[in-house]
Amino acid sequence: MTTVDLGRVRLFCTTLGPADAPGLLLVHGWGGDGREWSPHAEALAEAFRVIVPDLRGHGRSEVPTQGNTPAEMAEDLAALIDALGTGPVIAVGHSMGGQVVNLLAVHHPHAVRSVVALDPAHGAHGTEADGVPGRLADYRENGARAAAGFVAGAFSPHAPPGLRTAHERTMLGTPDHVIAQAYAGMYTEPGAVGLRPHSEVYLRRRPQPTLTVWTSQEAAAWERGCLHVPGSRVDHWPGTSHYLHEEQVGRTIRLLRDWAAQAARRSGTERTASS
Repeated sequence: MTTVDLGRVRLFCTTLGPADAPGLLLVHGWGGDGREWSPHAEALAEAFRVIVPDLRGHGRSEVPTQGNTPAEMAEDLAALIDALGTGPVIAVGHSMGGQVVNLLAVHHPHAVRSVVALDPAHGAHGTEADGVPGRLADYRENGARAAAGFVAGAFSPHAPPGLRTAHERTMLGTPDHVIAQAYAGMYTEPGAVGLRPHSEVYLRRRPQPTLTVWTSQEAAAWERGCLHVPGSRVDHWPGTSHYLHEEQVGRTIRLLRDWAAQAARRSGTERTASS
């Protein structure tokens, strides 16, 4: 565990696994931190160089007064991958972290081998999109307290005991201005990609194979229409909360292992075809 000074920001980061193993980047969501990936990181470190950062403004990383947005977070991760010498990585992100790794893949394709987005913060439409201005106003006025109330409703009855409380506590520990800036960066700032029309444009710009897992059947059906890279797919996990990777840890670990194995087979096929 260490803090890496990237010049633009200091990020707290945990790395596990052999230094020469394929890189696996695990990115948390809005108001979270890298601790939510702890069981996944330990299990996957046997086969991967696992990189688990706290995003800017979150956890033990530096808290800038401005720029706490997914776009800047993606730039931070590109610099982190370069500093650690672990690229190209399989970039995995949950919620806002899913938006971050997709932005990373689009703007720094050399740093990303493939993308896994778990219930990502893109594709908002209908009543969800209509509620964005009101929620942003609430976050600007009440910060983490308002966000913690929103997160409290994001769990299924099957969520492990303590998971809801853990996320409420972590959200409450996130600075108020970070909560508001990150939310605006997801949905309302110029260049934000969280609303469905903007999401469709940027998702089609990803050059890498991508795997997206949704808890919403409607969202899964929508995103399948955005796929164009061979080997990409969209899965639907019904009856699971937004924090699906923590509610179903074993299933998520198997998913990532299987996806990495498929990516390795694709790479081997491509090398054979080009030789």
